Amino acid sequence: MASHGTVSDISGRRRTLRLIARLLLGRDAGRPDERPGGRLGGRPDERPHGPPPGTDGARRRPPRHRETVPGPCLMTGSAPAVAPAAPLPHVRRDLRLFWWAGTCDALGSQTSGLVLPLLLLTLGRSPAEVGALAGLSAAATLLLGPLAAVPADRGARKHLMVGSALVSAAAMAGVTLAVSAGQVPLAVLVAAVLVERCATSCYEAAALGTVALVCPPAEHRRVLSRLQAGERGALVLGPALGGLLFHAERWLPFLADALSYAVAAGCIAAMRSPLVPHRTQRPPAGTVHRGLRARTSEAGAGLALIRRDPFLRLALVWISAVNALLVALYYTTVFALQNHGRGAAPLGLVLALAGAAGLAGALAAPRIAGRRPTGRVLMTVSWLMVPPAAALATARDAWHFGLLFGLLCLLTPAATVALQARIIQVIPPGLQARTGTVLATVSGAAAAVAPALAGLSADRAGAAATLVGCAALLAGLALYTTCAAPARTRHAATEPV
Repeated sequence: MASHGTVSDISGRRRTLRLIARLLLGRDAGRPDERPGGRLGGRPDERPHGPPPGTDGARRRPPRHRETVPGPCLMTGSAPAVAPAAPLPHVRRDLRLFWWAGTCDALGSQTSGLVLPLLLLTLGRSPAEVGALAGLSAAATLLLGPLAAVPADRGARKHLMVGSALVSAAAMAGVTLAVSAGQVPLAVLVAAVLVERCATSCYEAAALGTVALVCPPAEHRRVLSRLQAGERGALVLGPALGGLLFHAERWLPFLADALSYAVAAGCIAAMRSPLVPHRTQRPPAGTVHRGLRARTSEAGAGLALIRRDPFLRLALVWISAVNALLVALYYTTVFALQNHGRGAAPLGLVLALAGAAGLAGALAAPRIAGRRPTGRVLMTVSWLMVPPAAALATARDAWHFGLLFGLLCLLTPAATVALQARIIQVIPPGLQARTGTVLATVSGAAAAVAPALAGLSADRAGAAATLVGCAALLAGLALYTTCAAPARTRHAATEPV
Protein backbone atom coordinates (compact mmCIF):
# COMPACT_ATOMS: atom_id res chain seq x y z
CA MET A 1 0.00 0.00 0.00
CA ALA A 2 2.80 2.34 0.82
CA SER A 3 4.56 1.64 -2.45
CA HIS A 4 1.34 2.06 -4.42
CA GLY A 5 0.67 5.39 -2.74
CA THR A 6 4.21 6.49 -3.50
CA VAL A 7 3.79 5.62 -7.19
CA SER A 8 0.44 7.46 -7.31
CA ASP A 9 1.94 10.55 -5.68
CA ILE A 10 4.86 10.47 -8.11
CA SER A 11 2.53 10.09 -11.11
CA GLY A 12 0.33 12.92 -9.83
CA ARG A 13 3.30 15.24 -9.38
CA ARG A 14 4.55 14.19 -12.82
CA ARG A 15 1.24 15.09 -14.42
CA THR A 16 1.27 18.45 -12.64
CA LEU A 17 4.82 19.21 -13.79
CA ARG A 18 3.98 18.12 -17.33
CA LEU A 19 0.96 20.40 -17.37
CA ILE A 20 3.09 23.33 -16.19
CA ALA A 21 5.72 22.54 -18.82
CA ARG A 22 3.10 22.44 -21.58
CA LEU A 23 1.70 25.78 -20.46
CA LEU A 24 5.18 27.33 -20.45
CA LEU A 25 5.83 25.96 -23.95
CA GLY A 26 2.57 27.41 -25.25
CA ARG A 27 0.79 24.06 -25.50
CA ASP A 28 -2.90 23.64 -24.74
CA ALA A 29 -3.31 21.81 -21.43
CA GLY A 30 -6.67 20.40 -22.50
CA ARG A 31 -5.58 18.87 -25.80
CA PRO A 32 -6.94 15.37 -26.45
CA ASP A 33 -3.44 13.93 -27.12
CA GLU A 34 -2.29 14.70 -23.56
CA ARG A 35 -1.64 11.39 -21.85
CA PRO A 36 -0.72 10.82 -18.23
CA GLY A 37 2.69 9.34 -17.84
CA GLY A 38 3.87 6.87 -15.24
CA ARG A 39 0.57 5.00 -14.77
CA LEU A 40 0.98 1.35 -13.85
CA GLY A 41 -0.61 -0.81 -16.45
CA GLY A 42 -0.38 1.88 -19.16
CA ARG A 43 0.93 1.49 -22.70
CA PRO A 44 4.54 0.36 -23.15
CA ASP A 45 5.76 3.86 -24.06
CA GLU A 46 4.38 5.30 -20.83
CA ARG A 47 6.92 3.91 -18.36
CA PRO A 48 7.42 5.45 -14.92
CA HIS A 49 11.14 5.88 -15.56
CA GLY A 50 10.95 8.07 -18.68
CA PRO A 51 12.53 11.40 -19.50
CA PRO A 52 12.04 14.40 -17.21
CA PRO A 53 8.53 15.86 -17.07
CA GLY A 54 7.71 17.98 -20.09
CA THR A 55 10.52 16.73 -22.32
CA ASP A 56 8.61 13.75 -23.66
CA GLY A 57 5.84 16.04 -24.97
CA ALA A 58 8.44 18.22 -26.64
CA ARG A 59 10.06 15.14 -28.16
CA ARG A 60 6.80 13.78 -29.55
CA ARG A 61 5.61 17.10 -31.03
CA PRO A 62 7.84 20.18 -31.18
CA PRO A 63 6.25 23.35 -29.85
CA ARG A 64 5.01 25.75 -32.48
CA HIS A 65 6.91 28.76 -31.09
CA ARG A 66 10.23 27.21 -30.16
CA GLU A 67 12.40 29.62 -32.18
CA THR A 68 12.46 33.15 -30.86
CA VAL A 69 14.60 34.44 -33.74
CA PRO A 70 13.11 34.00 -37.24
CA GLY A 71 15.08 31.66 -39.38
CA PRO A 72 15.66 31.89 -43.12
CA CYS A 73 12.43 30.02 -43.85
CA LEU A 74 10.43 32.93 -42.41
CA MET A 75 12.17 35.57 -44.50
CA THR A 76 9.95 35.70 -47.55
CA GLY A 77 11.00 39.27 -48.21
CA SER A 78 13.21 41.54 -46.21
CA ALA A 79 10.92 41.35 -43.21
CA PRO A 80 9.30 38.43 -41.38
CA ALA A 81 5.95 37.30 -42.68
CA VAL A 82 3.16 38.86 -40.64
CA ALA A 83 -0.16 37.23 -39.89
CA PRO A 84 -3.23 39.45 -40.11
CA ALA A 85 -3.97 41.25 -36.86
CA ALA A 86 -7.64 40.27 -37.11
CA PRO A 87 -9.09 36.77 -37.52
CA LEU A 88 -9.42 35.68 -41.13
CA PRO A 89 -13.24 36.13 -41.33
CA HIS A 90 -12.74 39.77 -40.32
CA VAL A 91 -10.04 40.56 -42.87
CA ARG A 92 -12.33 41.15 -45.84
CA ARG A 93 -14.70 43.22 -43.75
CA ASP A 94 -11.84 45.37 -42.48
CA LEU A 95 -10.48 45.80 -46.00
CA ARG A 96 -13.88 46.91 -47.26
CA LEU A 97 -14.13 49.44 -44.44
CA PHE A 98 -10.62 50.70 -45.17
CA TRP A 99 -11.49 51.04 -48.88
CA TRP A 100 -14.63 53.04 -48.07
CA ALA A 101 -12.67 55.27 -45.69
CA GLY A 102 -9.98 56.03 -48.27
CA THR A 103 -12.41 56.51 -51.15
CA CYS A 104 -14.73 58.81 -49.20
CA ASP A 105 -11.77 60.81 -47.94
CA ALA A 106 -10.39 61.22 -51.47
CA LEU A 107 -13.80 62.10 -52.90
CA GLY A 108 -14.42 64.78 -50.28
CA SER A 109 -10.94 66.25 -50.70
CA GLN A 110 -11.34 66.46 -54.47
CA THR A 111 -14.79 67.98 -54.10
CA SER A 112 -13.64 70.85 -51.88
CA GLY A 113 -10.13 71.18 -53.31
CA LEU A 114 -11.43 72.34 -56.68
CA VAL A 115 -13.76 75.04 -55.31
CA LEU A 116 -11.49 76.46 -52.63
CA PRO A 117 -9.48 78.62 -55.08
CA LEU A 118 -12.74 79.66 -56.75
CA LEU A 119 -14.16 80.69 -53.38
CA LEU A 120 -11.10 82.79 -52.57
CA LEU A 121 -11.22 84.48 -55.95
CA THR A 122 -14.94 85.24 -55.62
CA LEU A 123 -14.23 86.79 -52.22
CA GLY A 124 -11.88 89.27 -53.90
CA ARG A 125 -8.58 87.62 -53.01
CA SER A 126 -5.67 87.87 -55.40
CA PRO A 127 -4.07 84.89 -57.17
CA ALA A 128 -0.94 85.50 -55.08
CA GLU A 129 -2.93 84.94 -51.87
CA VAL A 130 -4.47 81.80 -53.32
CA GLY A 131 -1.05 80.47 -54.26
CA ALA A 132 0.36 81.34 -50.83
CA LEU A 133 -2.42 79.37 -49.14
CA ALA A 134 -1.75 76.39 -51.40
CA GLY A 135 1.96 76.58 -50.59
CA LEU A 136 1.31 76.71 -46.84
CA SER A 137 -0.98 73.69 -47.09
CA ALA A 138 1.64 71.71 -49.01
CA ALA A 139 4.37 72.65 -46.51
CA ALA A 140 2.22 71.57 -43.56
CA THR A 141 1.56 68.25 -45.26
CA LEU A 142 5.25 67.61 -45.91
CA LEU A 143 6.38 68.53 -42.40
CA LEU A 144 3.82 66.82 -40.18
CA GLY A 145 3.67 63.48 -41.97
CA PRO A 146 7.03 62.12 -40.72
CA LEU A 147 6.25 63.25 -37.15
CA ALA A 148 2.86 61.51 -37.11
CA ALA A 149 4.39 58.30 -38.46
CA VAL A 150 6.31 57.64 -35.21
CA PRO A 151 3.29 57.10 -32.91
CA ALA A 152 1.55 55.22 -35.71
CA ASP A 153 4.36 52.67 -35.86
CA ARG A 154 4.37 52.49 -32.05
CA GLY A 155 0.80 51.17 -32.02
CA ALA A 156 -1.41 54.29 -32.08
CA ARG A 157 -2.28 53.94 -35.77
CA LYS A 158 -6.02 53.41 -35.34
CA HIS A 159 -6.49 56.14 -32.74
CA LEU A 160 -4.42 58.54 -34.83
CA MET A 161 -6.48 57.88 -37.97
CA VAL A 162 -9.83 58.26 -36.23
CA GLY A 163 -8.75 61.40 -34.37
CA SER A 164 -7.26 63.02 -37.46
CA ALA A 165 -10.40 62.35 -39.50
CA LEU A 166 -12.60 63.86 -36.78
CA VAL A 167 -10.39 66.96 -36.57
CA SER A 168 -10.56 67.38 -40.36
CA ALA A 169 -14.35 66.97 -40.24
CA ALA A 170 -14.60 69.67 -37.56
CA ALA A 171 -12.37 72.03 -39.56
CA MET A 172 -14.45 71.60 -42.73
CA ALA A 173 -17.65 72.03 -40.72
CA GLY A 174 -16.25 75.35 -39.50
CA VAL A 175 -15.54 76.41 -43.08
CA THR A 176 -19.09 75.42 -44.03
CA LEU A 177 -20.58 77.58 -41.29
CA ALA A 178 -18.32 80.52 -42.12
CA VAL A 179 -19.12 80.42 -45.85
CA SER A 180 -22.86 80.01 -45.26
CA ALA A 181 -22.84 83.05 -42.96
CA GLY A 182 -21.65 85.36 -45.73
CA GLN A 183 -18.35 87.21 -45.96
CA VAL A 184 -15.55 84.94 -44.74
CA PRO A 185 -12.53 86.46 -42.96
CA LEU A 186 -9.36 85.31 -44.63
CA ALA A 187 -7.70 84.50 -41.30
CA VAL A 188 -10.52 82.14 -40.30
CA LEU A 189 -10.44 80.41 -43.66
CA VAL A 190 -6.66 80.03 -43.66
CA ALA A 191 -6.65 78.66 -40.10
CA ALA A 192 -9.37 76.11 -40.85
CA VAL A 193 -7.69 74.96 -44.07
CA LEU A 194 -4.31 74.57 -42.36
CA VAL A 195 -5.86 72.56 -39.51
CA GLU A 196 -7.57 70.31 -42.04
CA ARG A 197 -4.38 69.83 -44.04
CA CYS A 198 -2.32 69.03 -40.95
CA ALA A 199 -4.87 66.49 -39.73
CA THR A 200 -5.09 64.95 -43.19
CA SER A 201 -1.31 64.55 -43.38
CA CYS A 202 -1.40 62.71 -40.02
CA TYR A 203 -4.19 60.46 -41.32
CA GLU A 204 -2.31 59.64 -44.50
CA ALA A 205 0.92 58.89 -42.60
CA ALA A 206 -0.85 56.52 -40.23
CA ALA A 207 -2.77 54.81 -43.05
CA LEU A 208 0.41 53.76 -44.86
CA GLY A 209 0.94 50.63 -42.73
CA THR A 210 -2.67 49.46 -42.62
CA VAL A 211 -2.55 47.08 -45.58
CA ALA A 212 0.47 45.23 -44.18
CA LEU A 213 -1.29 44.69 -40.83
CA VAL A 214 -4.68 43.59 -42.20
CA CYS A 215 -4.18 42.02 -45.61
CA PRO A 216 -2.58 38.59 -46.22
CA PRO A 217 0.58 38.87 -48.37
CA ALA A 218 -1.00 36.94 -51.25
CA GLU A 219 -3.71 39.61 -51.57
CA HIS A 220 -1.48 42.70 -51.49
CA ARG A 221 -1.59 43.47 -55.23
CA ARG A 222 -5.33 42.97 -55.53
CA VAL A 223 -6.10 45.10 -52.48
CA LEU A 224 -3.69 47.86 -53.52
CA SER A 225 -5.20 47.97 -57.00
CA ARG A 226 -8.69 48.37 -55.51
CA LEU A 227 -7.50 51.16 -53.23
CA GLN A 228 -5.86 52.93 -56.16
CA ALA A 229 -9.00 52.48 -58.26
CA GLY A 230 -11.06 54.14 -55.54
CA GLU A 231 -8.69 57.10 -55.39
CA ARG A 232 -8.66 57.51 -59.17
CA GLY A 233 -12.43 57.24 -59.30
CA ALA A 234 -12.62 60.01 -56.72
CA LEU A 235 -10.20 62.05 -58.84
CA VAL A 236 -12.62 61.76 -61.77
CA LEU A 237 -15.89 62.33 -59.90
CA GLY A 238 -14.74 64.77 -57.23
CA PRO A 239 -14.15 67.88 -59.37
CA ALA A 240 -17.42 67.41 -61.25
CA LEU A 241 -19.34 66.95 -57.99
CA GLY A 242 -17.62 69.97 -56.47
CA GLY A 243 -18.52 72.16 -59.42
CA LEU A 244 -22.18 71.14 -59.28
CA LEU A 245 -22.44 71.71 -55.53
CA PHE A 246 -20.63 75.04 -55.72
CA HIS A 247 -23.01 76.17 -58.44
CA ALA A 248 -25.96 75.36 -56.16
CA GLU A 249 -24.56 76.77 -52.90
CA ARG A 250 -21.01 77.86 -52.12
CA TRP A 251 -20.91 76.01 -48.79
CA LEU A 252 -22.16 72.63 -50.06
CA PRO A 253 -18.75 71.29 -51.25
CA PHE A 254 -17.23 71.93 -47.82
CA LEU A 255 -20.16 70.21 -46.13
CA ALA A 256 -19.61 67.21 -48.38
CA ASP A 257 -15.94 67.19 -47.41
CA ALA A 258 -16.82 67.31 -43.69
CA LEU A 259 -19.25 64.41 -44.11
CA SER A 260 -16.63 62.39 -45.99
CA TYR A 261 -14.19 62.78 -43.09
CA ALA A 262 -16.89 61.69 -40.63
CA VAL A 263 -17.60 58.60 -42.73
CA ALA A 264 -13.88 57.80 -42.88
CA ALA A 265 -13.58 58.09 -39.09
CA GLY A 266 -16.57 55.79 -38.60
CA CYS A 267 -15.19 53.18 -41.01
CA ILE A 268 -11.77 53.10 -39.33
CA ALA A 269 -13.34 52.89 -35.87
CA ALA A 270 -15.54 49.97 -37.02
CA MET A 271 -12.53 47.90 -38.12
CA ARG A 272 -12.03 44.95 -35.78
CA SER A 273 -8.29 44.80 -36.27
CA PRO A 274 -6.38 46.93 -33.72
CA LEU A 275 -3.87 47.89 -36.48
CA VAL A 276 -0.97 47.22 -34.11
CA PRO A 277 2.20 45.32 -35.13
CA HIS A 278 2.92 42.08 -33.36
CA ARG A 279 4.78 42.62 -30.10
CA THR A 280 7.83 40.78 -31.43
CA GLN A 281 8.02 43.23 -34.35
CA ARG A 282 7.95 46.44 -32.30
CA PRO A 283 11.08 48.16 -31.03
CA PRO A 284 11.89 47.54 -27.36
CA ALA A 285 9.88 49.67 -24.99
CA GLY A 286 13.01 50.95 -23.30
CA THR A 287 14.14 52.75 -26.44
CA VAL A 288 11.05 54.94 -26.85
CA HIS A 289 12.05 58.03 -24.91
CA ARG A 290 15.72 58.62 -24.20
CA GLY A 291 16.26 62.23 -25.03
CA LEU A 292 16.21 64.40 -28.10
CA ARG A 293 18.85 62.43 -29.97
CA ALA A 294 16.97 59.15 -29.57
CA ARG A 295 13.71 60.76 -30.66
CA THR A 296 15.38 62.23 -33.74
CA SER A 297 16.88 58.86 -34.59
CA GLU A 298 13.49 57.22 -34.12
CA ALA A 299 11.80 59.73 -36.43
CA GLY A 300 14.52 59.21 -39.06
CA ALA A 301 14.42 55.41 -38.92
CA GLY A 302 12.49 55.25 -42.19
CA LEU A 303 15.04 57.39 -44.01
CA ALA A 304 17.87 55.28 -42.56
CA LEU A 305 16.18 52.12 -43.83
CA ILE A 306 15.84 53.57 -47.34
CA ARG A 307 19.52 54.55 -47.34
CA ARG A 308 20.52 50.99 -46.39
CA ASP A 309 18.21 49.03 -48.67
CA PRO A 310 18.99 49.14 -52.44
CA PHE A 311 15.47 48.18 -53.49
CA LEU A 312 13.90 50.99 -51.45
CA ARG A 313 16.34 53.43 -53.03
CA LEU A 314 15.24 52.24 -56.47
CA ALA A 315 11.59 52.62 -55.43
CA LEU A 316 12.25 56.15 -54.18
CA VAL A 317 13.93 57.18 -57.44
CA TRP A 318 11.28 55.56 -59.65
CA ILE A 319 8.22 56.89 -57.81
CA SER A 320 9.62 60.41 -57.47
CA ALA A 321 10.74 60.61 -61.11
CA VAL A 322 7.49 59.24 -62.54
CA ASN A 323 5.33 61.52 -60.38
CA ALA A 324 7.33 64.60 -61.31
CA LEU A 325 7.46 63.77 -65.03
CA LEU A 326 3.75 63.00 -65.26
CA VAL A 327 2.91 66.32 -63.59
CA ALA A 328 5.34 68.11 -65.92
CA LEU A 329 3.79 66.39 -68.96
CA TYR A 330 0.30 67.41 -67.83
CA TYR A 331 1.17 71.08 -67.34
CA THR A 332 3.10 71.16 -70.60
CA THR A 333 0.04 69.68 -72.31
CA VAL A 334 -2.01 72.54 -70.85
CA PHE A 335 0.53 75.02 -72.22
CA ALA A 336 0.47 73.35 -75.64
CA LEU A 337 -3.33 73.43 -75.81
CA GLN A 338 -3.29 77.10 -74.90
CA ASN A 339 -0.71 77.82 -77.60
CA HIS A 340 -2.94 76.10 -80.15
CA GLY A 341 -5.89 78.30 -79.19
CA ARG A 342 -7.84 75.64 -77.30
CA GLY A 343 -10.18 76.55 -74.46
CA ALA A 344 -11.19 74.85 -71.22
CA ALA A 345 -13.32 72.17 -72.89
CA PRO A 346 -10.34 70.36 -74.52
CA LEU A 347 -8.52 70.40 -71.20
CA GLY A 348 -11.56 68.80 -69.58
CA LEU A 349 -11.52 66.14 -72.30
CA VAL A 350 -7.85 65.40 -71.56
CA LEU A 351 -8.57 65.10 -67.83
CA ALA A 352 -11.60 62.85 -68.43
CA LEU A 353 -9.67 60.49 -70.72
CA ALA A 354 -6.70 60.40 -68.38
CA GLY A 355 -8.91 59.72 -65.35
CA ALA A 356 -10.85 56.95 -67.09
CA ALA A 357 -7.63 55.34 -68.34
CA GLY A 358 -6.07 55.53 -64.87
CA LEU A 359 -9.15 53.92 -63.34
CA ALA A 360 -9.08 51.11 -65.92
CA GLY A 361 -5.37 50.60 -65.36
CA ALA A 362 -5.84 50.37 -61.59
CA LEU A 363 -8.58 47.76 -61.98
CA ALA A 364 -6.51 45.73 -64.43
CA ALA A 365 -3.23 46.05 -62.51
CA PRO A 366 -3.40 42.62 -60.78
CA ARG A 367 -4.02 40.87 -64.11
CA ILE A 368 -1.33 42.85 -65.95
CA ALA A 369 1.31 42.48 -63.28
CA GLY A 370 0.14 39.08 -62.08
CA ARG A 371 2.86 37.36 -60.12
CA ARG A 372 5.66 38.61 -62.31
CA PRO A 373 8.78 39.92 -60.58
CA THR A 374 8.60 43.56 -59.61
CA GLY A 375 11.80 44.37 -61.51
CA ARG A 376 10.41 43.02 -64.75
CA VAL A 377 7.17 44.99 -64.34
CA LEU A 378 9.12 48.19 -63.65
CA MET A 379 11.36 47.74 -66.68
CA THR A 380 8.46 46.96 -69.02
CA VAL A 381 6.32 49.88 -67.89
CA SER A 382 9.29 52.28 -67.90
CA TRP A 383 10.11 51.55 -71.54
CA LEU A 384 6.46 51.55 -72.65
CA MET A 385 5.99 55.06 -71.26
CA VAL A 386 8.63 56.58 -73.52
CA PRO A 387 6.82 56.40 -76.94
CA PRO A 388 3.55 58.09 -75.82
CA ALA A 389 5.49 60.80 -73.99
CA ALA A 390 7.57 61.50 -77.11
CA ALA A 391 4.45 61.46 -79.31
CA LEU A 392 2.91 64.24 -77.22
CA ALA A 393 5.34 66.65 -78.89
CA THR A 394 3.68 65.98 -82.28
CA ALA A 395 0.06 66.13 -81.06
CA ARG A 396 -2.11 69.03 -82.15
CA ASP A 397 -5.68 68.03 -81.33
CA ALA A 398 -7.22 67.56 -77.88
CA TRP A 399 -8.11 63.98 -78.76
CA HIS A 400 -4.48 63.20 -79.50
CA PHE A 401 -3.32 64.73 -76.22
CA GLY A 402 -6.07 62.91 -74.32
CA LEU A 403 -5.35 59.50 -75.83
CA LEU A 404 -1.59 59.75 -75.37
CA PHE A 405 -1.81 61.07 -71.84
CA GLY A 406 -4.47 58.46 -71.09
CA LEU A 407 -2.09 55.74 -72.30
CA LEU A 408 0.49 56.96 -69.80
CA CYS A 409 -2.09 56.86 -67.03
CA LEU A 410 -3.12 53.37 -68.15
CA LEU A 411 0.43 52.01 -67.83
CA THR A 412 1.52 53.44 -64.51
CA PRO A 413 -0.93 51.65 -62.12
CA ALA A 414 0.51 48.21 -62.91
CA ALA A 415 4.01 49.29 -61.93
CA THR A 416 2.74 51.27 -58.94
CA VAL A 417 0.76 48.34 -57.54
CA ALA A 418 3.63 45.88 -58.04
CA LEU A 419 6.07 48.33 -56.46
CA GLN A 420 3.84 49.08 -53.48
CA ALA A 421 3.19 45.38 -52.85
CA ARG A 422 6.92 44.70 -52.83
CA ILE A 423 7.57 47.70 -50.58
CA ILE A 424 5.07 46.38 -48.02
CA GLN A 425 6.92 43.05 -47.94
CA VAL A 426 10.34 44.65 -47.65
CA ILE A 427 9.60 47.12 -44.84
CA PRO A 428 9.25 45.65 -41.33
CA PRO A 429 5.81 46.19 -39.75
CA GLY A 430 7.23 48.52 -37.11
CA LEU A 431 8.59 50.89 -39.79
CA GLN A 432 5.75 50.90 -42.33
CA ALA A 433 4.45 54.40 -41.56
CA ARG A 434 7.85 56.09 -41.19
CA THR A 435 9.35 54.58 -44.35
CA GLY A 436 6.20 55.09 -46.40
CA THR A 437 6.01 58.69 -45.27
CA VAL A 438 9.55 59.34 -46.50
CA LEU A 439 8.65 57.88 -49.91
CA ALA A 440 5.45 59.93 -50.08
CA THR A 441 7.15 63.13 -48.91
CA VAL A 442 10.00 62.97 -51.40
CA SER A 443 7.73 62.06 -54.32
CA GLY A 444 5.26 64.77 -53.31
CA ALA A 445 8.01 67.37 -53.15
CA ALA A 446 9.22 66.35 -56.60
CA ALA A 447 5.69 66.62 -57.98
CA ALA A 448 5.26 70.04 -56.34
CA VAL A 449 8.37 71.42 -58.04
CA ALA A 450 7.51 69.94 -61.45
CA PRO A 451 4.91 72.55 -62.57
CA ALA A 452 7.29 75.46 -62.00
CA LEU A 453 10.08 73.73 -63.89
CA ALA A 454 7.72 72.78 -66.72
CA GLY A 455 6.47 76.36 -67.01
CA LEU A 456 10.00 77.74 -67.02
CA SER A 457 11.07 75.29 -69.71
CA ALA A 458 7.98 76.00 -71.82
CA ASP A 459 8.69 79.74 -71.65
CA ARG A 460 12.33 79.36 -72.63
CA ALA A 461 12.29 76.45 -75.12
CA GLY A 462 8.63 75.93 -76.01
CA ALA A 463 6.08 73.27 -75.15
CA ALA A 464 7.22 70.78 -77.82
CA ALA A 465 10.83 70.88 -76.65
CA THR A 466 9.69 70.44 -73.03
CA LEU A 467 7.68 67.37 -73.99
CA VAL A 468 10.68 65.91 -75.81
CA GLY A 469 12.84 66.61 -72.77
CA CYS A 470 10.38 64.80 -70.50
CA ALA A 471 10.41 61.81 -72.87
CA ALA A 472 14.21 61.81 -72.79
CA LEU A 473 14.16 61.81 -68.99
CA LEU A 474 11.71 58.90 -69.03
CA ALA A 475 14.10 57.03 -71.33
CA GLY A 476 16.92 57.71 -68.88
CA LEU A 477 14.76 56.41 -66.04
CA ALA A 478 13.96 53.28 -68.04
CA LEU A 479 17.67 52.70 -68.68
CA TYR A 480 18.48 53.16 -65.00
CA THR A 481 15.65 50.77 -64.05
CA THR A 482 16.91 48.18 -66.52
CA CYS A 483 20.38 48.30 -65.01
CA ALA A 484 19.33 48.51 -61.37
CA ALA A 485 16.08 46.56 -61.06
CA PRO A 486 17.37 42.96 -61.42
CA ALA A 487 20.15 43.40 -58.87
CA ARG A 488 17.91 45.38 -56.53
CA THR A 489 15.06 42.85 -56.63
CA ARG A 490 17.42 39.91 -56.12
CA HIS A 491 19.03 41.69 -53.20
CA ALA A 492 15.66 42.55 -51.67
CA ALA A 493 14.42 38.99 -52.05
CA THR A 494 17.33 37.39 -50.18
CA GLU A 495 18.69 39.94 -47.73
CA PRO A 496 16.65 40.55 -44.56
CA VAL A 497 16.27 44.05 -43.24
